[in-house]
Amino acid sequence: MNGSMRKLLTIITEAALESVLIKDLEHLGGRGYTITDARGKGSRGTRNAAWDESSNIRIEVVCDAATVEAIVAHLQACYYENYAMILFVSDVAVLRPEKF
Repeated sequence: MNGSMRKLLTIITEAALESVLIKDLEHLGGRGYTITDARGKGSRGTRNAAWDESSNIRIEVVCDAATVEAIVAHLQACYYENYAMILFVSDVAVLRPEKF
């Protein structure tokens, strides 16, 4: 298996931000994303998804390092202070690099 290296940016945040984050990701160069529902507990309490206002989403974006840096800088500047949000970045090998 030969893969090309890319970055996987994972964003876990409040579901209420979904539509605005999609616009941000597309504007900042994200070519695609995957969104799933998420549950858990953190510094802002338990997020159990029992009702929309308490639900979280997990957004995954595979892209190059420069795009990850731009997205992370924007999210930290615009959302970190007022919303429950964590970000983490991993190295991943992709088999269809032209998609990213």
